[in-house]
Amino acid sequence: MAPKRPQAPQPPGNTGAPRDRSGGSALEHAGNGVKFLGVSVLSGLLLAGLALPAVGAIGLTAKDTAESFDSVSDDFKTPPLTQATQIFDAKGGLIAKVYERDRTVIPADQMSPFMRYAQVDIEDARFYEHGAVDLKGILRAVSKNAESGTTSQGASTLTQQYVKNVNVEKAGDDQAAVLEAQRKTLGRKIQELKVAIKLEEELSKDQILTNYLNITFYGHQAYGVEAASQRYFSKSNKDLTVAEAATLAGMVQNPSSFDPVRYPENTVKRRNVVIDKMLENKHITPDQAKEAKAAPLGLKYKDPQNGCITAKAGMGFFCDYVRHVVKQDPAFGKSADERKKVWNTGGLNIYTTLDPDKQAAAQNAVTSKVNVTDQVSAAATMMEPGTGKILAMAQTRPYGLDPNKNQTVVNLNVDAAMGGGNGFQTGSTFKPILAAAALESGMSNTQSFPSENKIEYPQMSTCSGTWKNTDRPKVTVKNEQENEVGPYQLKEAMARSINTYFVQMEQQVGLCAMKQMANKLGITQSAKGDAFQEVPSMVLGTLELSPLTMANVYATFAARGKYCTPVAINKITTVDGKDIAVPQAQCSQAFSDQTADSLNAVLLNVTEKGTAAALTMDDGRKIAGKTGTTDEKKAAWFNGYTPSLATAVWLGGPAGGVKMKNINIGGKHFDDVFGATGPGPIWALAMNQALKGTPLEPIQTANIPDPQPVTPPGATTAPADPNAAQPPAGNPPPPQQQGGTTGLPGGLPGGLPGGFTFPPGIGGPGNGNGNGRHGGNGNG
Repeated sequence: MAPKRPQAPQPPGNTGAPRDRSGGSALEHAGNGVKFLGVSVLSGLLLAGLALPAVGAIGLTAKDTAESFDSVSDDFKTPPLTQATQIFDAKGGLIAKVYERDRTVIPADQMSPFMRYAQVDIEDARFYEHGAVDLKGILRAVSKNAESGTTSQGASTLTQQYVKNVNVEKAGDDQAAVLEAQRKTLGRKIQELKVAIKLEEELSKDQILTNYLNITFYGHQAYGVEAASQRYFSKSNKDLTVAEAATLAGMVQNPSSFDPVRYPENTVKRRNVVIDKMLENKHITPDQAKEAKAAPLGLKYKDPQNGCITAKAGMGFFCDYVRHVVKQDPAFGKSADERKKVWNTGGLNIYTTLDPDKQAAAQNAVTSKVNVTDQVSAAATMMEPGTGKILAMAQTRPYGLDPNKNQTVVNLNVDAAMGGGNGFQTGSTFKPILAAAALESGMSNTQSFPSENKIEYPQMSTCSGTWKNTDRPKVTVKNEQENEVGPYQLKEAMARSINTYFVQMEQQVGLCAMKQMANKLGITQSAKGDAFQEVPSMVLGTLELSPLTMANVYATFAARGKYCTPVAINKITTVDGKDIAVPQAQCSQAFSDQTADSLNAVLLNVTEKGTAAALTMDDGRKIAGKTGTTDEKKAAWFNGYTPSLATAVWLGGPAGGVKMKNINIGGKHFDDVFGATGPGPIWALAMNQALKGTPLEPIQTANIPDPQPVTPPGATTAPADPNAAQPPAGNPPPPQQQGGTTGLPGGLPGGLPGGFTFPPGIGGPGNGNGNGRHGGNGNG
């Protein structure tokens, strides 16, 4: 005996009590009268309601009266039944099975003959002999019900039952429509009879039976005989034995009372009744009947597996993203209702862009470096440069509905409209966007700015006018360390993440140019959906964006300026093999090859001599990217790439309010979290695993010479040379934490791996030192 399991949710309108298969109250009205009177009244009502001679009701030709009926629509004869949709990764592995109703429609030749016999014999043994209305059955039911004083015997034909099931199916999740379709009234009965009679003119008996077997509910969320066979016996319907087919056929009358999981003894008794009917109608031999009745129930039950919550390897969030794509992209329907219908109807095989190996790499990184019970969480998105394909989408906290297990259904990798949160400030990872705008406008890749340690935000041009620093006192911006004093050129300023340099660049280029470049890179609004404001703090990363958005920005850098809209779906086919059009990546050139090569050189320098110098690849391959940390350490980022893979990693409080100071993350203590120390190691772990064994690829760069040290006016010593072997005079290296190193590539001292404190002047986080609409976050 199979172990007992909790009762599955019942379909709409199922009260749990045995169902009256008559489906109409005409029998109830007639059941308690005198036999003859009951028959006369019922027959008169039915014939009057049908406006059809009695010959139609007893199965004789109705050709002469066909004009009395409207034709039955095709979507009633073979309605588009809701079916399960399967979502696959890029290698064909199943991510999840999702459905409004678990059903797989199959043709007659894929059904067990025993199943067809069993369902007819127990539901409507004279199905192949009568028309849509079984007058003999009605007379017999009225007589028996009159004798017993109950409505214990119904007279609905299998065709009438099919009509009612279609009406329930078409009602969908509209509960009022479902109740109306199941209402036991004389008017409803007559309406069903009308349709049933016309249906039998237009479909063969075999087709009606096939349709019925595909639409009927068999309990435990299984609709149709194929889903039921898989649910209870873990096999296809065509492979059912006599006993198994009889078990399923017997359940239809009341899936609750004859539930083989909860009530196996009831089910066996009901199964044996069906077997006796099959023998009585000569559809099986006495030996087959004896063997079937002696057989154990033999369940191989499989719990319903529905929805993204069943996805493995952290793929639930990507699965949910796919659902949002289908429900929102115009490729699947002009209106929201049309797209919802496509998803709810199901029956799709969705082949996605998700690379299971890269997903495993990303998931391992975010879960091994950050514990699910930590105050903070991590999220990582991987994209293929030049195609828009999303290859991985992972986050620390698992997909689910139980907050006690730290589960969530909020996808921190994407915008709110696609099932995500409100995004996170990006810190200095936004600075390369301004650099791209500046280079594209013709600025030299060796452009120098005074880059004082602290400045007031200067007046700047916008797309519609001028931004002015009207606050009193005026809003200022400063660099993190006191010795960060220019002048600086672009390459060094990016490596050190010098805030005042980029604010001065912003003034020269203008806020409009930066906004337009952001638009070209897919940033048109915040993750929450708000339009972003043209304010100077924008360059320091005050706009709240998602990891998917930032991964795509850096994928564009990797693709030498080729921007493509994100895509998650490669192909969709229906269960019968037809292709459905899917959204295609829309690609454009955001900036020139020359700009791309200069930007690559600048971002390569960040990982070789700058704030991310400790992040290396096991195979020695070149990487480019940018660190970012926001004010009060509430978010930290590392976004980087190789020519074939771009990854954005965010670390912070899921609601954005955790200050990552004096904090334990993944079992390690951090005095302060920076982009290179928090998300950086997560990025490196994910990329090392994802790219292991793949060919090394050079990053195409422009030749940008390193600047010579310059002594600023009034200074007695020169600022730090990024190529110097020692830190600036008067600033001894701080104590190193465990995992730190001295002698970074390029001679920059400091301990970067694990938790660490940046030495003064070496890639320290720049602090926007401003609040409200002007101030911002520009930490490196």
